[in-house]
Amino acid sequence: MALLGTKQTLSQKLQQKLSPQQIQLMKLLQIPTATLEQRIQEELESNPALEEGDETADLLEGSTESADDEIDYFAQDEKEKQDSDNSLDEIDRDTADDYADEEETVSLNDDDVELDDYLMDFIEDDPGTYKTRGEDHNNTEEEKSIPLAFESTFHEYLEQQLGLIQLKDEREHDIAMQIIGSIDDDGYLRRDLTAMVDDLLFSQNIKTNEDEIDRLLKIIQQFDPPGTGSRDLQECLLLQLRHKIKLSDEIISYEDKLAIQVAIRIIDQYFDEFTKKHYLKLARQLSLDEEDLKVAIDEILKLNPKPASGFVSRVDRAINYVVPDFLVTNRDGELELTLNARNAPELRINDQYRDMLRAFHAGRNGKRPSKKEKETILFIKQKIDSAKWFIDAIKQRQQTMMLTMGAILDHQREYFLSGDQRKIRPMILKDIAEATSLDISTVSRVANSKYVQTEFGTKRLKEFFSESLQNKDGEEVSTLEVKKILTDLIGEENKRRPLSDEKIKSLLLKKGYNIARRTVAKYREQLNIPVARLRKEL
Repeated sequence: MALLGTKQTLSQKLQQKLSPQQIQLMKLLQIPTATLEQRIQEELESNPALEEGDETADLLEGSTESADDEIDYFAQDEKEKQDSDNSLDEIDRDTADDYADEEETVSLNDDDVELDDYLMDFIEDDPGTYKTRGEDHNNTEEEKSIPLAFESTFHEYLEQQLGLIQLKDEREHDIAMQIIGSIDDDGYLRRDLTAMVDDLLFSQNIKTNEDEIDRLLKIIQQFDPPGTGSRDLQECLLLQLRHKIKLSDEIISYEDKLAIQVAIRIIDQYFDEFTKKHYLKLARQLSLDEEDLKVAIDEILKLNPKPASGFVSRVDRAINYVVPDFLVTNRDGELELTLNARNAPELRINDQYRDMLRAFHAGRNGKRPSKKEKETILFIKQKIDSAKWFIDAIKQRQQTMMLTMGAILDHQREYFLSGDQRKIRPMILKDIAEATSLDISTVSRVANSKYVQTEFGTKRLKEFFSESLQNKDGEEVSTLEVKKILTDLIGEENKRRPLSDEKIKSLLLKKGYNIARRTVAKYREQLNIPVARLRKEL
């Protein structure tokens, strides 16, 4: 019987890995301008060798020398920087033995990152000259933050109203607070009452039952805005209609009250027929003519299906503003592209850290540094190197963004001149990657979360990317053009007899676009347009 033994083999394989610096650069490239300011502030706080300010501002403002003297000054300054780096190289060689194990550990932990594992996370989700500041940039006039108005959240508003209600005791108040806390940000109570009984028992040691919770819920359902605490859409609409009917005769006329009463009956008894827009069946069952039914339906359509939509979320109070990353200006037919760098301040190396390196180099006199000095200088060098890299990464980010946007601008020039969506040409990530000689994943990162401000509005870069199809003349047109025509056809249709997908297909064919009915349905769904039956109106 043969014995199994161990065997050593030697194999060679080629793998592409990303350094931590490359990963950080890709992350910087992916974030929009609105988030970049926060990222820079984090780096400023973590790295004392990095500070805000123009690298050459102090020299340019304070210099009274001639142009030749300035050149000599900068040349000398660069020579001193090179001497500092050379001295650090000598220190590194002296301390190589002391820190060999530590550097090897860092290398194994930081550098061995698989390229494929990192890139494939972004390639599916994501769809030109470097300029640090705009031409008209003025530090004194530019605001770096957007003032946000303070508003109460929806739940805080409900709690304020609860404070005005006279309840029996503190126990009922705690139960009511539990109900309010269970209402979601749309204004609905989607928590089962039985589960809330258990929640109160285990979290607050309050013994209650469903009937008591339901009684307190009915009190909360009278709060503003109407519809608060509903358990489904039907109850939400009913609460709002009943709230309307309680208003005085001075506010609502007799005819409006009759229409609201019909609307209450429709929602209460014929909700399924209403949601499916079976208007003929509703008119027959309610013994109403078409005009009276239309008035009642209009009352329902005025209601808010999400009562809390007018309030800020309790999860996120901040209002999300779109900050454009690029600005495109039309100057007499010439398109000018600038980078919005309002959230990217000028960065430079802290002069004190440079001076410490220079002082150490000047005071060595050939002496071997002590271990404490080695650790200090090594720390300073690491921080300076990190700051240099971060400054270079910001510049490279801006260069890549401008290069990519410049290619998009050239490809979609007709749209940026006219603003007509039908002028958008077919364009995929590969087209821009070939025009810029960048990787598709890099173009994808730039296009995914960036916005461009034009005279026709602020657009997301991903909106300019689309597939192509051929018209009857054999020309390639963008799918965005077909979607625009489809939207126009539906917007002009007779709402009493909406166009079916088959009819839309026939109309598109007459215009020269030969696409299948299922493709029409796909485009309609992508545009969030409902089917013909749900677009029907009286």
